[in-house]
Amino acid sequence: MYQAAPHVLKACQHLCNLLPPLEKTKPQVLLLAGGAVDYRNDTDREIAFRQESNFYYLSGCNVPSSYLLIAYQPGTSLDATPSVDLFIPKASLQDMMWSVPPPSIADATDSHDVTAVAHPSALPEAIARLIKALPGALWHTLPRGSSLFPALSEDYLTPVLAQENEGGAVTDFYLLSALHRARLIKDEHEISLIRKACDISSRAHEVVMRVLGAAAKGGIVAGAGAGVDRPLLPGEWLIQKEAEAEAIFVASCRREGAVHQAYLPIVAASIRASTLHYCCNGGNDKEFAWGPVGSHDHRNDNSLSSGRALKPQVLLIDAGCEWMCYASDITRTMPVGNSGKFTAEANAIYSLVLEMQKACMDIIKPGLHWDAVHMVSHRVLVRGFQKLGIFKSPGSPGGGSWASEEAILASGVSTAFYPHGLGHSLGMDVHDVPSASKPAVNPSIADNNAGIQLGHPSMYEYLRLRLKLETGMVVTVEPGIYFSPHLLANVRDSRLIDHVVLKRYESVGGVRIEDVVHVTSDGMENLTQVRSDVEWIEGLCSGVL
Repeated sequence: MYQAAPHVLKACQHLCNLLPPLEKTKPQVLLLAGGAVDYRNDTDREIAFRQESNFYYLSGCNVPSSYLLIAYQPGTSLDATPSVDLFIPKASLQDMMWSVPPPSIADATDSHDVTAVAHPSALPEAIARLIKALPGALWHTLPRGSSLFPALSEDYLTPVLAQENEGGAVTDFYLLSALHRARLIKDEHEISLIRKACDISSRAHEVVMRVLGAAAKGGIVAGAGAGVDRPLLPGEWLIQKEAEAEAIFVASCRREGAVHQAYLPIVAASIRASTLHYCCNGGNDKEFAWGPVGSHDHRNDNSLSSGRALKPQVLLIDAGCEWMCYASDITRTMPVGNSGKFTAEANAIYSLVLEMQKACMDIIKPGLHWDAVHMVSHRVLVRGFQKLGIFKSPGSPGGGSWASEEAILASGVSTAFYPHGLGHSLGMDVHDVPSASKPAVNPSIADNNAGIQLGHPSMYEYLRLRLKLETGMVVTVEPGIYFSPHLLANVRDSRLIDHVVLKRYESVGGVRIEDVVHVTSDGMENLTQVRSDVEWIEGLCSGVL
């Protein structure tokens, strides 16, 4: 059973903390609508249902068109044990004929951590009872009129609004913020669900690598028969297109019972790996780069001709399933062509990204501000680029004191190669609880206890997390290095860059490595099981392991 009751209590406590002093001791009532089944245009076929995250957090209920009514009041019996009434649709004959019907009241009572279960027809009477039992209560909803949340009929609130002259009121100002703050810190049950999602996704990433490796070793060959004699079976599938890698990843997750991906997978080969969210409007649909195809040719068609050799390239897969509404988010970058080995340039960039990630993971602990961790990733990048010769240094040909590590960090030039944030909060949503993760006012980082200077403001433009870390937070650590022609256009005249050396690395495209970590009382726990070291990745992609 999903442990919803502790979440209700935590959310109510956070809610009261947000209220003005005169409102804190009032009764608090929460009224939420769950998500409804949606349909594809001009069909009668449902789109796969996924419950709204806040509703599921407070109820553990995945039944469409449900409602939730919660009552809480400090200093009363509702203080330690809020009442939680769940309203689920009544099964009809039509439901049973066309689709899976909702559970019975008895079954839902046994399977949900709530006070009582009834049908929605009982909701108006339940609201009337609370109006009478809790006069002057403050009623809370998620933002009304927003397309981001399930619609809540104003008819349910009309009786409440009629009582406003008695001190009661309806507001949508506080609840979402309270829920985001409550959801930011995960309990052990939530960690177990995220760990399960990460386990399934880790195996799916490994499956893709092993299929690539089997082909590299000659264990899989393109055979005749797809649509002629017989279709190819999964064991005969080759990965020669981004879409084929995506299909195998999703199939692996689905085979293990994960119904939903936590987000649209990003599957980018060759230089397309320099596009951060390469998944929509022409993403995930190109063939791998073959010998005659130029490194800057985005017009790869899908025609295969025998005798062509795969061009050495990387394949970046950013993908993760969810388990019981909890997300995973894992990125692996792997070699394709070159007998399953990275080129020298790709190996150097991959190893540097891995070094960036390790340096960040080594310092993660409660109390450290995420801005400071992010800065470490940029510092390692700058040092690595100076060693490779992409960035000039005081001792390099043509370099001077103006090319010191600190000067490069202060210039912001590293953001042309690493424009995004180091990571984000993860939980029920892949970019979890945005209002709590990135508050309007960034808390002071003067006491970040790492003595780290913050560098150029552009480094923080796209951060989704700007907080001090707390025990129980789950975050991603996903540094990357990209050679995007669009971003590099802004630094083509920078004297901090050796442009001759840079040209040798541009065909790599992009590398990102992403793990999901749990912040513990003394550090962090990596919830991602698929390995990322070069030896293991190349071993799988070459078919040696």
